[in-house]
Amino acid sequence: MTQQYLPCVEVEPTTGTANASVIWLHGLGADGHDFEPIVPHIQLPAELHTRFVFPHAPKMPVTVNGGMTMPAWYDILEMSIERSVDEQQLRQSADWAKALIARELERGIPAERIVLAGFSQGGAVAYEAGLTYEHKLAGIMALSTYLATKDTLAPHTAQANTPILVQHGSQDPIVPVSLGEQAKVWLEQRDYSVSYQTYPMAHQVSGPQIADISAWLGKVLSAGL
Repeated sequence: MTQQYLPCVEVEPTTGTANASVIWLHGLGADGHDFEPIVPHIQLPAELHTRFVFPHAPKMPVTVNGGMTMPAWYDILEMSIERSVDEQQLRQSADWAKALIARELERGIPAERIVLAGFSQGGAVAYEAGLTYEHKLAGIMALSTYLATKDTLAPHTAQANTPILVQHGSQDPIVPVSLGEQAKVWLEQRDYSVSYQTYPMAHQVSGPQIADISAWLGKVLSAGL
């Protein structure tokens, strides 16, 4: 049976053949175009020819939004601080993300030159997919997000030394910064290499943050060259 992939926006490197990839999952209600405009602002070393892959989440009813149908990686059942989510749907989305990683492997990009990134809901999926993936990744990037499956996640030993970038807005009204901090602590307690950065912003991405993302991506993707 032919593997079915999520539809994606793909931005190929401006020069050379791709030798690194970033798979970046958007937040609730957005789509794969959401972070596409950031690509030109990400400054990477010349030897890194990076493909950016921005998948579109499927549309589904979201309970906390009155059952409205919108792009979502999983249903959010209640907006308490701990957040009750549909973990089965989240793990399905994680499997779709893993399929995109496998497609990059088939295209000739080694796993250690692939970063899995996600914003908000997409970040929760990136945590689940990245930490359970069977081949060591270049890194996991978790933006303005939370570790939704912290009580059930079964990490794969392949990611024991995988760098993880956790970034959050200190004034985030949607995903409180305390949830980003909670994820950082969970990861550090399990000896992951975590870079944790906060910014005076809401639920968004900022210019200084993009500069820090550029530096981190350049470092972790270059390590696999």
